[in-house]
Amino acid sequence: MTARPISETVASLMPRAKSELAELVAFRSVADPAQFPRSECEAAAGWVAEALRTEDFQDVALLDTPDGTQSVYGYLPGPAGAPTVLLYAHYDVQPPLDESAWLSPPFELTERDGRWFGRGAADCKGGFIMHLLALRALKANGGVPVSVKVIAEGSEEQGTGGLEQYAEAHPDLLAADTIVIGDTGNFRVGLPTVTATLRGMTMLRVRLDTLEGNLHSGQFGGAAPDALAAMIQLLASLRAEDGTTTVDGLTTDAEWDGLQYPEGEFRKDAKVLDGVELIGRGTVADRIWARPAVTVIGIDCPPVVGATPSLQASARAQISLRVPPGQDAAEATKLLTAHLQSHAPWGARVSVEQVGQGQPFRADITSPAYTSMAEAMRLAYPGEEMQSSGMGGSIPLCNTLAALYPQAEILLIGLSEPEAQIHAVNESVSPEELERLSVAEALFLRNYAESKKV
Repeated sequence: MTARPISETVASLMPRAKSELAELVAFRSVADPAQFPRSECEAAAGWVAEALRTEDFQDVALLDTPDGTQSVYGYLPGPAGAPTVLLYAHYDVQPPLDESAWLSPPFELTERDGRWFGRGAADCKGGFIMHLLALRALKANGGVPVSVKVIAEGSEEQGTGGLEQYAEAHPDLLAADTIVIGDTGNFRVGLPTVTATLRGMTMLRVRLDTLEGNLHSGQFGGAAPDALAAMIQLLASLRAEDGTTTVDGLTTDAEWDGLQYPEGEFRKDAKVLDGVELIGRGTVADRIWARPAVTVIGIDCPPVVGATPSLQASARAQISLRVPPGQDAAEATKLLTAHLQSHAPWGARVSVEQVGQGQPFRADITSPAYTSMAEAMRLAYPGEEMQSSGMGGSIPLCNTLAALYPQAEILLIGLSEPEAQIHAVNESVSPEELERLSVAEALFLRNYAESKKV
């Protein structure tokens, strides 16, 4: 098999892909109405639906999921007897954080230094464009040889589980022989990689109350318990001195036996400042792919500007705990909750609210679909062999799909390599990576269809 016709077609479609990605990035589709209007997500969902209709998808629908968001579904029938492949991406994005820290507007796709910058460019609006490119290349070169279902989720970044609940209530909707999750990424640009494992996640909000109201720190400080000081002490209990996560009862010594992540490369990718140490123990791969990791992702406290000399009566924080394969996210939630309740100092009143949870995932990379993908990546990336790595992030839908369709093979690919800086300011996508992965996906679909004929 040659990749040339497919690769030439994808190359010719890249200007259109850039224009479409710019349109999609322009939607402020953060699935949190407290931050951006719901209408932004609805408009993005409508754009995705219209793109599927333009590609002759049938049964295109906006699915109202139980968490109040919309996922977009479409079906493209293939030849009689052909296998069915489900292609997944999500159109919701992380908030832009500090927009003033972006070198260009976060919701305006901007080309700079050979990359396209914008929130969602890689995670995961670019993943949806990748699927479109692959399908268009096949249509221009003999047709799409499989039946295709596309699902574009509307709340993946919030972890609120809307699509998982919808899929469980409509188990036939997303049934497929193979599922391609377009929401991970290569180990680095130019190195074709499938993701073998995903860490799960639990997200909790904890509140501490110590006083009936704020007090003057000069009049009462030194004896009256300050809720913010209590919160700082409680959060500090979640890490050892070297930064290792320390949740009572949670295992933190697993090891990663696959592709390793050299410390120097990790420091560069993570942009760790000179002289600042990495945290935790073991190899970098152990720490980010095989072990739990706790992060305080938000804390309510008075800002420095305008602060008054007061003791705080209440404090609140949001905590994310990444849960590696081999551990249960529900059990980790119980352990984290118990830890927070037992480590609050000074008898502070503790309330804990769960706001999200997803199980870890491990793919079977020995399955036939991975053989088809390896050959496709070999052609799309001349001179390179497909690698497999872990990924520290979470895609809760994977476990739902694996439970609903136990015979389906699940592959994880995508555009979120280290330079993409997903979830951070100045997120970007490599157009060359978008092009090559689109070629790989198209060739995979062709390879997979042929393998099913044998």
